[in-house]
Amino acid sequence: MKLNTYKTEKEVLEKLAEYFATVAQQAITTKGMFSVALSGGSSPKKLYELLASEYAKKIDWRKVYFFFGDERYVPHSDPNSNYLMAKTALFDPLRISESQIFPVDTSVEPRVAAQKYAETIQQFFKGEEARFDLVLLGLGDNSHTASLFPYTAVLNDKEPSVKEVFLEDQKMYRITINAPLISNAHHIAFLVYGEGKAEAVHHVIEDKTDINNYPAQLIKPVGGEVQWFLDNAAASNLTQQSI
Repeated sequence: MKLNTYKTEKEVLEKLAEYFATVAQQAITTKGMFSVALSGGSSPKKLYELLASEYAKKIDWRKVYFFFGDERYVPHSDPNSNYLMAKTALFDPLRISESQIFPVDTSVEPRVAAQKYAETIQQFFKGEEARFDLVLLGLGDNSHTASLFPYTAVLNDKEPSVKEVFLEDQKMYRITINAPLISNAHHIAFLVYGEGKAEAVHHVIEDKTDINNYPAQLIKPVGGEVQWFLDNAAASNLTQQSI
């Protein structure tokens, strides 16, 4: 684990964009393509807008393939759709071909949507072990990441897969890649900023293991690396500012 802590939100976003570009360029140089699983929410939207503007010419976007770490079970036209957010902030400005984008099919029932997405991922990796080049993650106030929420059955998964998760408090399904699949990635990057995330950051990084309460503790790279991109506010409850 590596902690990258910066003074401002702007600097955090710039440094993660640089990291994204570096990992992408390395993957494209090595094997001719770059696969990334995107995070949803408001924080990564700013990252995607930055990538689509200042980094538009620094990456060969024709060789980038986009997946989603999780998705809300809503139509792609719904304002809460992670796909719609990424389409607006990243895909459309860069004119990404639909053949490079792999959204979750939310037109079928949740269980089937999860199964189909798992199959889509396996087909992309041609039956070999699924290992994304990069998985982008956020962190919720309750220490969840992707759609790995406290006290949900998906936290017990041991094999890489995609699962449907029903959130009782929201009365909503989500589709998520599980912790083993995330942990298989070559690179994992958490984007977290703001004082409101400081307690969750402390729980996940420095507290004793308690997966049901702090699900993001499940993310442990298998032969890859995990890096945290934090601002000072989000890192303010940590006893160590770098690891």
